[in-house]
Amino acid sequence: MSDFIVDLLITLSKISVVLVVLLTGVAYSVYAERRVSAFIQNRYGPNRVGPQGLFQPLVDVIKLLMKEDIVPEKANKFIHSLAPVISIIVSLSTFAVIPFGDTITIGDKVIKLQIADVNIGVLYFLALTSLGVYGVTLSGWSSNNKYSLLGGLRSSAQMISYELSMGLAVIAVILMNGSLQLDTIVSNQAGWKWNIILQPVGFIIFLTSAFAETNRTPFDLPEAEQELVGGYHTEYSSMKFALFFLAEYANVIISSAMITTIYLGGWQFPYLQDFGLPPMLVSILQVLTFVAKVIALVFFFIWVRWTIPRFRYDQLMNLGWKVMLPLGIANLIITAIVLLLLK
Repeated sequence: MSDFIVDLLITLSKISVVLVVLLTGVAYSVYAERRVSAFIQNRYGPNRVGPQGLFQPLVDVIKLLMKEDIVPEKANKFIHSLAPVISIIVSLSTFAVIPFGDTITIGDKVIKLQIADVNIGVLYFLALTSLGVYGVTLSGWSSNNKYSLLGGLRSSAQMISYELSMGLAVIAVILMNGSLQLDTIVSNQAGWKWNIILQPVGFIIFLTSAFAETNRTPFDLPEAEQELVGGYHTEYSSMKFALFFLAEYANVIISSAMITTIYLGGWQFPYLQDFGLPPMLVSILQVLTFVAKVIALVFFFIWVRWTIPRFRYDQLMNLGWKVMLPLGIANLIITAIVLLLLK
């Protein structure tokens, strides 16, 4: 078998495994959200379908598949159907550049635990997260509903406001590492040289921006139920609604994976290589380390949602433009000066 065929099969295998794990993670993130919120509010949560309600995500999928797909009479039907597809495809595509481990050796083949090792991984992530808002905006416009349109417009304004701060936080990390490659950024965080320690302000800016980018409380203005009925997905039902739901939780997982990669050392377990373990076991432990960090961050996203109240829209904009942006610029300038002095 030629090397090209082998490489192609390895890539397809990695895509398949990542998609299965990611979609399963999305389904059980919804379950975790409901169980954690129930715990916080002293309720039971889903506990009827299977042990501890573990089969609830499967039942939810069946229910949504069986529901009628209702499209408003005066909606733009093509765009109305296209918008949720854009959201979910962009969400799932973003994971392609995130390294979930170092390498694994099978026979004489060394396999990188990353779908696409591109030298502009950070730019790819920022570009796709910017594209994701099109699904939300187009869904609001195409529904021919004033509440949906307001939700779409809010999402666009929110993305523009917080994407700038997120970019500035990432540029500071790029300056320190001298690379846009995510695996290089992870490798440079060996031991305890995690960027959360070296860039604490950048970490806070990136984390806050991630909440805003994923439309999670306290930044869930685009779907504020008390104001906009359901926001941009007011006129959606059946699997189209489910795709938006999937995209939101996929974005939470991918944002958690990106925060882990850039600031929490990625798959690095401090000094794991010094323990004298077999290479295969080291690779497996690195992947499990990455997964554990992502799960902890997803739990944090859920915890914040059920703890902090929603901002008013003027507070959202003030925080983005008057606090986060100046803080991001100051952090970038200070980082550049320190690096210049250390040369």
